[in-house]
Amino acid sequence: MSVRKRYAVAASGRWTDEGDNVRLPAGEVHAWEQGMNQTVCGLSLSRSRLDRFPHVTWTDVIPESGGAADRVQRLCPRCASVAGRRGADARPRWRRTNPRP
Repeated sequence: MSVRKRYAVAASGRWTDEGDNVRLPAGEVHAWEQGMNQTVCGLSLSRSRLDRFPHVTWTDVIPESGGAADRVQRLCPRCASVAGRRGADARPRWRRTNPRP
Protein backbone atom coordinates (compact mmCIF):
# COMPACT_ATOMS: atom_id res chain seq x y z
CA MET A 1 0.00 0.00 0.00
CA SER A 2 1.39 3.39 -0.91
CA VAL A 3 1.75 6.20 1.57
CA ARG A 4 0.05 9.44 0.53
CA LYS A 5 2.13 12.52 1.10
CA ARG A 6 0.55 15.60 2.56
CA TYR A 7 1.37 18.60 0.43
CA ALA A 8 1.22 22.19 1.60
CA VAL A 9 0.55 25.13 -0.71
CA ALA A 10 2.68 27.82 -2.34
CA ALA A 11 0.88 30.57 -4.23
CA SER A 12 1.56 33.67 -6.30
CA GLY A 13 -0.64 35.87 -4.09
CA ARG A 14 -2.25 36.03 -0.69
CA TRP A 15 -5.22 37.52 1.05
CA THR A 16 -6.36 37.70 4.66
CA ASP A 17 -9.71 36.38 5.79
CA GLU A 18 -11.25 39.19 7.83
CA GLY A 19 -13.27 36.89 10.05
CA ASP A 20 -10.40 34.64 11.17
CA ASN A 21 -7.34 36.83 10.37
CA VAL A 22 -5.72 33.92 8.55
CA ARG A 23 -3.49 34.27 5.48
CA LEU A 24 -4.87 32.29 2.54
CA PRO A 25 -3.53 31.63 -0.97
CA ALA A 26 -4.66 33.50 -4.07
CA GLY A 27 -3.75 33.48 -7.76
CA GLU A 28 -1.83 30.51 -9.14
CA VAL A 29 -1.40 27.69 -6.63
CA HIS A 30 1.33 25.02 -6.49
CA ALA A 31 1.82 21.94 -4.30
CA TRP A 32 4.83 22.14 -1.99
CA GLU A 33 6.52 19.69 0.37
CA GLN A 34 7.57 21.28 3.64
CA GLY A 35 11.32 21.36 4.04
CA MET A 36 11.91 21.69 0.30
CA ASN A 37 12.86 24.90 -1.50
CA GLN A 38 10.87 24.10 -4.60
CA THR A 39 7.37 23.14 -5.61
CA VAL A 40 6.42 19.64 -6.72
CA CYS A 41 6.61 20.76 -10.35
CA GLY A 42 10.15 22.09 -9.88
CA LEU A 43 9.71 25.86 -9.51
CA SER A 44 12.04 27.56 -7.07
CA LEU A 45 10.03 29.26 -4.33
CA SER A 46 12.27 32.29 -4.00
CA ARG A 47 12.95 32.89 -7.69
CA SER A 48 9.28 32.50 -8.58
CA ARG A 49 8.31 34.76 -5.65
CA LEU A 50 5.81 32.26 -4.31
CA ASP A 51 4.43 32.66 -0.79
CA ARG A 52 4.40 29.55 1.41
CA PHE A 53 1.27 28.46 3.24
CA PRO A 54 2.29 25.55 5.51
CA HIS A 55 -1.07 25.68 7.35
CA VAL A 56 -3.09 25.13 4.13
CA THR A 57 -3.18 21.64 2.63
CA TRP A 58 -3.40 20.89 -1.09
CA THR A 59 -6.87 19.38 -0.80
CA ASP A 60 -8.17 22.67 0.69
CA VAL A 61 -7.33 24.70 -2.44
CA ILE A 62 -9.07 22.42 -4.92
CA PRO A 63 -12.07 24.48 -6.12
CA GLU A 64 -14.54 21.64 -5.49
CA SER A 65 -13.51 21.50 -1.81
CA GLY A 66 -14.63 25.04 -1.04
CA GLY A 67 -12.08 25.30 1.77
CA ALA A 68 -9.41 27.94 1.13
CA ALA A 69 -10.15 28.08 -2.60
CA ASP A 70 -12.12 31.33 -2.62
CA ARG A 71 -9.52 33.37 -4.51
CA VAL A 72 -7.58 30.63 -6.24
CA GLN A 73 -7.55 31.35 -9.97
CA ARG A 74 -5.51 28.43 -11.30
CA LEU A 75 -4.15 25.12 -10.06
CA CYS A 76 -0.80 24.17 -11.54
CA PRO A 77 -1.58 21.18 -13.79
CA ARG A 78 1.80 19.53 -13.14
CA CYS A 79 1.40 19.80 -9.38
CA ALA A 80 -2.20 18.56 -9.64
CA SER A 81 -1.06 15.46 -11.51
CA VAL A 82 1.35 14.57 -8.70
CA ALA A 83 -0.64 15.68 -5.66
CA GLY A 84 -4.02 14.68 -7.05
CA ARG A 85 -7.17 16.58 -7.83
CA ARG A 86 -9.34 14.57 -5.46
CA GLY A 87 -9.44 14.45 -1.69
CA ALA A 88 -7.43 12.01 0.38
CA ASP A 89 -10.54 10.00 1.28
CA ALA A 90 -11.53 9.40 -2.36
CA ARG A 91 -11.64 5.83 -3.63
CA PRO A 92 -9.65 4.70 -6.66
CA ARG A 93 -11.53 5.31 -9.90
CA TRP A 94 -11.68 1.63 -10.85
CA ARG A 95 -10.65 -1.75 -9.51
CA ARG A 96 -10.07 -5.01 -11.30
CA THR A 97 -12.53 -7.54 -9.90
CA ASN A 98 -11.67 -10.60 -11.90
CA PRO A 99 -7.97 -10.49 -12.85
CA ARG A 100 -6.61 -12.74 -15.53
CA PRO A 101 -4.37 -15.61 -14.46
